[in-house]
Amino acid sequence: MTNLFDTICAPATPVGTGAISLIRVSGPDTMAAVDRVVRFKRSTASQAPGYTLKYGTVEGLDDVLVALFRAPNSYTGEDAAEISCHASPFIVSTLLERLADAGCRLAEPGEFTRRAFLNGKMDLAQAEAVADVIASSSSAQHRVAMSQLRGGYSAELRALRKQLLELSALLELELDFSEEEVEFAERSRLRALLDTACSHCRQLADSFRLGNAIRNGVPVAIVGAPNSGKSTLLNALLQDDRAIVSDIPGTTRDTVEETCVIGGVLFRFIDTAGIRSASDEIERLGIERTFRKISEADIVLGVIDTASDSSREAVGRTVRDMAERIDFRQQKLLVLANKCDISRLNKKVTECDRFVLSFDNKSITIPVLEISAKTGSGLEKLRSALISAVGNRAFEGTLVTNARHATALREASASLSAVSDGLDRGLPTDLLAEDLRAATASIGTITGEITSDEVLGEIFSRFCIGK
Repeated sequence: MTNLFDTICAPATPVGTGAISLIRVSGPDTMAAVDRVVRFKRSTASQAPGYTLKYGTVEGLDDVLVALFRAPNSYTGEDAAEISCHASPFIVSTLLERLADAGCRLAEPGEFTRRAFLNGKMDLAQAEAVADVIASSSSAQHRVAMSQLRGGYSAELRALRKQLLELSALLELELDFSEEEVEFAERSRLRALLDTACSHCRQLADSFRLGNAIRNGVPVAIVGAPNSGKSTLLNALLQDDRAIVSDIPGTTRDTVEETCVIGGVLFRFIDTAGIRSASDEIERLGIERTFRKISEADIVLGVIDTASDSSREAVGRTVRDMAERIDFRQQKLLVLANKCDISRLNKKVTECDRFVLSFDNKSITIPVLEISAKTGSGLEKLRSALISAVGNRAFEGTLVTNARHATALREASASLSAVSDGLDRGLPTDLLAEDLRAATASIGTITGEITSDEVLGEIFSRFCIGK
């Protein structure tokens, strides 16, 4: 368990990878510890006001710059200092040893951010967003993480929780006056608020699929028959020879996954085994994985070999077979008419820019792009189509990117549904209040109003030492 009375220190930058390293110090004895390690020409750290940058010398080791922050106006909410020194592993380790001799201890993973949370500088959702900002490798990841770090998501949750707390208070008041049979919470108003809150929770929880995809890479499955050009397409998109390409059908037996950034969005491309009647057990297992990856993907690229002698009707059957495995409520299918540079297929197929299929009396329009994975023809249009498939949805409202949050929101939604069902069945107020309290508590676990040391330990253990 974190001791807030300790003064902690840790390197905040990787050692030996640049010109400068930065060492963080935070806690009640920060200024005294810095003064024991660093000699300043004018005054001391203890005498300096906050937001001061001082030049000093660590005897026999290095010249340093020290940024000083006074509580509560620091990242952690405590007295804090950041020491900039040369990025020598020897210098950094020696500085840490001297800080330890001056009364500091080495920080645990995420302890600086944990103290920021405990000292009220940010809530738990914002604290978790710090790790996402650090890990972001695309502009989409960065934008979502920064939005959460700045508190828009947290404000939305707090407003929802405040409404539920007000309703809980009214129901609790009814319990105090149960003998008088007084209803402080008007049932029609309660039901309207419950419907709105439940819908809001479900909407946020449902956004996790897209939010998680942006955070970890939008999964794109490349599927089709053997020798249709799937591996060539993967290599062309990555601009690297990642997958083995061969004229021998069935070369890809397992899935091959790689990521790349297109238009500021991280995509996770999955090259799959060709779909056909398996010739052996290994190929059968590979095809089973193909079907599993189709179900897990947000976008499916169905690759058609237009250099074969297939008819438009045969291509239509292939597209329908792919479409039958797609959940169009959550997934998108793009058909790629590949090998257009050597196509012998009837031009009416390659000139067609869409297939319109009927499922459950509903028409589904599936875009068709003519490409050549070998020459690169049409790939820019494909990249634009991929960006459009994600970009139009990526920043419409709040996105949930954390599995813990999505679980809590689903639990809150289930509890609110139970309250609504209880109203329909005329359940007693005490049972309604219990379910409403459970919904409020679930939302509170996201922002940290309700949490435990065990949960905090699990969350912050995934942070780097200096954060």
